[in-house]
Amino acid sequence: MKYIKYSRYSPDAADDIDLHDLMNKLSDFFLQSGFESPYGVYEMDPQDIQQRMDELREAILRALQEGDLLPPDMLEQLMQNPEMSQNKELRELIDKLIERMEQEGYISQQQARVTPPPSQTPGGQIGQDQPQAEARFEITDKALDFLGFKTLEDLLASLGKSSFGRHDTRDLATGVESGGASKPYEFGDTLNMDISGTLFQAVQRNGAGIPIGIDYSDLMVHQCEYQSSCATVLLLDCSHSMILYGEDRFTPAKRVALALSHLIRTQYPGDSLHCVLFHDSAEEIPLGKLARVQVGPYYTNTREGLRMAQRILARQKKDMRQIVMITDGKPSALTLEDGRIYKNAFGLDPLVVSQTIEEVAKCKRAGILINTFMLASDYSLVNFVQKVTELCRGKAYFTTPYTLGQYLLMDYVGRKTRHIH
Repeated sequence: MKYIKYSRYSPDAADDIDLHDLMNKLSDFFLQSGFESPYGVYEMDPQDIQQRMDELREAILRALQEGDLLPPDMLEQLMQNPEMSQNKELRELIDKLIERMEQEGYISQQQARVTPPPSQTPGGQIGQDQPQAEARFEITDKALDFLGFKTLEDLLASLGKSSFGRHDTRDLATGVESGGASKPYEFGDTLNMDISGTLFQAVQRNGAGIPIGIDYSDLMVHQCEYQSSCATVLLLDCSHSMILYGEDRFTPAKRVALALSHLIRTQYPGDSLHCVLFHDSAEEIPLGKLARVQVGPYYTNTREGLRMAQRILARQKKDMRQIVMITDGKPSALTLEDGRIYKNAFGLDPLVVSQTIEEVAKCKRAGILINTFMLASDYSLVNFVQKVTELCRGKAYFTTPYTLGQYLLMDYVGRKTRHIH
């Protein structure tokens, strides 16, 4: 005879924690820019996107200690001994959370393996791979997408706008959004037909019946907005000054880049976004690797960043091409014709400034708009940015890391839209 044994259900604390809340609390850890370094600077290769697993465990522990993830009584019991090496229950909880994050596709563990040298391999046998002592992980595209979504959601909330609740339709022939109000058709209107409104007018005039007779006066169209396609290069300053003076300015810039990427992919699929870092030189990086980029002991080669941005935009066939530059420092480096880097961090060097302004003029002649988001308020820097703005007829926003996202989002969406009838 078969027996069924019942036992008391014991809930698992790891299953009770919302992974979205945990990921949100870990966002600063995933996007760290070197501000926490005791030397005030990190120099990291953009290709190196892996982190140590022990660092992730410590970050999760800090997130748990902040509260809100676990019931107070359970948290108090767990934190009686916050030392993971001595608290088996706490260590198991954190390991289960890491396992859940991997199962949900937010992180990917990388266990490197090394082959022992021939001197340690018996003759006639194949050396067995041995696991490396230090396990590492990398955040996935899903995690980056989530971080971009959360940042964009917070920005939209701060602007008093709805999130992604609108379900407007798009006329495939004209690329016109149909979210506006309906009005009677007039000669010259873009043909974005309000079918339900037209049928209602016809039925109201003739009464219900088949077939429905539609007259010219029954035609209704939407008053809409035309969304122009746009190619954008985001120029991010990753020089040393971006984390100096007691303030991390680079992490907010990365958050805004991820939010803008999410907005374009979900709301404006016809647009394109490229990211270029400028420091002693300039380099284009995939958006998927932006989260792990950190500042270094670099100068600011603005001219080289503008050059690379122009080469990228020259390949784009869009209605509008623009450069969005986020910086907090003056141009202090220049790539000479022979490839050497000329550097001068003391004041505004006339040679560096003149060559940078000349590159801005080339952008203007190519029809490329430059909008600058300045994270500093020094008089000489403000004067330089104003010269750039006047020359290329763009805009300059003198903002802070806390308001950067709001200004950039409003600027991007506002300039894409024009009303049509």
